[in-house]
Amino acid sequence: MKLYNTMTMKKEEFVPVTAGEVRMYACGPTVYNYIHVGNARPIIMFDVLRRYFEYRGYDVTFVQNFTDVDDKIINRANEEGISSREVAEKYIREYYVDAHALGVRDATIHPRATENIPEIIGIIKTLIDKGYAYASGGDVYYRTERFGDYGKLSHQPLEELQAGARIDVSEVKESPMDFALWKSAKPGEPSWDSPWGAGRPGWHIECSAMSNKYLGKTIDIHCGGQDLTFPHHENEIAQSEGANGVQFVRYWLHNGFISIDNKKMSKSLGNFFTVRDAAAAYGYENIRMFMLMSHYRSPLNYSGEILLQAKGALERLTTFRDNLKFLRENGGDGLKDTEKDFIATLPAYRDRYIAALDDDFNTADAIAVIFELVRDLNVMTAADKDPSKALADAAFKLFEELSGVLGLLYGEEEDQSLAVEVEALIAARQAARKEKNWAEADRIRDRIKEMGIILEDTPQGVKWSLAKK
Repeated sequence: MKLYNTMTMKKEEFVPVTAGEVRMYACGPTVYNYIHVGNARPIIMFDVLRRYFEYRGYDVTFVQNFTDVDDKIINRANEEGISSREVAEKYIREYYVDAHALGVRDATIHPRATENIPEIIGIIKTLIDKGYAYASGGDVYYRTERFGDYGKLSHQPLEELQAGARIDVSEVKESPMDFALWKSAKPGEPSWDSPWGAGRPGWHIECSAMSNKYLGKTIDIHCGGQDLTFPHHENEIAQSEGANGVQFVRYWLHNGFISIDNKKMSKSLGNFFTVRDAAAAYGYENIRMFMLMSHYRSPLNYSGEILLQAKGALERLTTFRDNLKFLRENGGDGLKDTEKDFIATLPAYRDRYIAALDDDFNTADAIAVIFELVRDLNVMTAADKDPSKALADAAFKLFEELSGVLGLLYGEEEDQSLAVEVEALIAARQAARKEKNWAEADRIRDRIKEMGIILEDTPQGVKWSLAKK
């Protein structure tokens, strides 16, 4: 497996720190609002990366944090007239609503900054003791000039970063590029006791402390959006390597931006759609498909047209799966030579699928392989007219395997009570037709139609499906 490492700017063979294990850290949301579609991209993509590692047999520990103390959270609390803790709790709950609806599994651990204050204070103490940080006026700052490799992730020397960055010059800093590890308490803000007085952690230090606590000093993969490369991930490296004296991360993975009208989607620019709003218009599963249809490092332009394309693609996969489920129950009993030959080709689809994901996690090409399977089997069954249960079973198992790794078609199937009712009506209609009671058969047909059910007569029997909305 090869992954593009932002640090080296090239694809590298993945070799974990510990054989058979993967330790991953992903920067989670700052919980002051609903997640937007731009936030959803790393959440979905790195959920699939975790699933793929597990599919390949690795034991994965996946940590994704919540930033639950921050200026934005404090501002929202003031706007809503509630505490910062209440704001964070509210939007953590809403995060889980959206993430689960997107088919995203919970991380192994979802730590919060406020639950790890002792660890944060501990790493700050270490940085001060080693000369990488200093206290000033109740604040603590990281001394960027002390870390000789500062800028190695964003591939810019400190001088260029200093010239190009927007810097808040402060009299209490030794250098404008120094960044806050600890912020002294202000009236009305949440705070904790520390050796430097009451205060709260800076944004960057929480990830260094939590990664170290839950995954160790050197981890396999750190991932997040491209916008986090500088300064957040750059500062994490400086903090973690300054404190621990060893390499922090082996592989840095960053997903590309999502844009609207070719402008980066962000809350600060005001050109964003929440996942909740996008799902109301297009559906959560279609948002997931939309993300996976492009390579994770590619820029992605959000539009209703592309989401409708994703919806159409998912409907095609759903129809294929439902057809296979039907044939598993109602297909022929014999296995023809042509079917044996086709079953013998199934491992090749898996091989191409794995090759796509092994090549820097190319979900777009992996999905293309699934559609090759759909196309080829549809061509075969259309020509055959009486496909066997054994063929359908073999194809169904592979389809479920490949689509499952990507987390596709995860929505709940039709309500079982509806299925029972529809099957009973179909049986009653068939009985009425056998008795040539056409009036009763038509009455039942109309009732089924009113329920939004489509019937299809096939050589294997009557199939039913919900009408597409």
